[in-house]
Amino acid sequence: MLSHLRARRPIAAPSMLKCDFANLHREIELLDSAEASLFHWDVMDGHFVPNLSYGAMVIKSVRPLTETPFDAHLMISDPSKYLNEYINAGCEAITIHLEAVPEPVAVLNEIRRRGVVAGLAINPETPFAAAEPFLKACDLLLVMSVHPGFGGQKFIPDVVSKIRDARAMAGNDLIISVDGGIGPATIGQCADAGCDVFVAGSSVFDEPCYTTAIAALQQTARGTQACC
Repeated sequence: MLSHLRARRPIAAPSMLKCDFANLHREIELLDSAEASLFHWDVMDGHFVPNLSYGAMVIKSVRPLTETPFDAHLMISDPSKYLNEYINAGCEAITIHLEAVPEPVAVLNEIRRRGVVAGLAINPETPFAAAEPFLKACDLLLVMSVHPGFGGQKFIPDVVSKIRDARAMAGNDLIISVDGGIGPATIGQCADAGCDVFVAGSSVFDEPCYTTAIAALQQTARGTQACC
């Protein structure tokens, strides 16, 4: 999975929170036709964040429909209790929040031990310095560029400096992802700072053609990175 992410970057990862759940099978077919490299599943518990979404049962039900890797972004209070469910659902990456697990090494180590990419997410108000001690324990750092819980929010530009700091500190081995308000007007500055994976909701699902939307986002990111 890590080699897949590194080889395919920059990646525009559709945020499944914004898909049409009444036509989930068809949405996955369209995303596969668009050659999406990663599906981002936002899991919310109504406690860690003020919203509910879906759980492992939904993810497991659609796992047989596609070979595209799944990243489960667990916006939940006690992710260690549910790791088995998301691993058994077929998730190749699992991302937990530093705000939910202030000492995340044991959980990250367990995710890695199970052969799954270990991700650590930080909210907009959390400084990069809080995550820095744990970078060696994770494969992916997810920088939230909106407050977690709801899709369609406006991008918070102050988080770009965190991406830049993470890239300078960790080098090219760490996969850096950004989530929230990502579209044509914001993806370039994140790519320029060193981001690899761009979680995109409205900028994919609100467009008439997913193929065009994903390709355009990735091309913008690629062009920006080429100038670095």
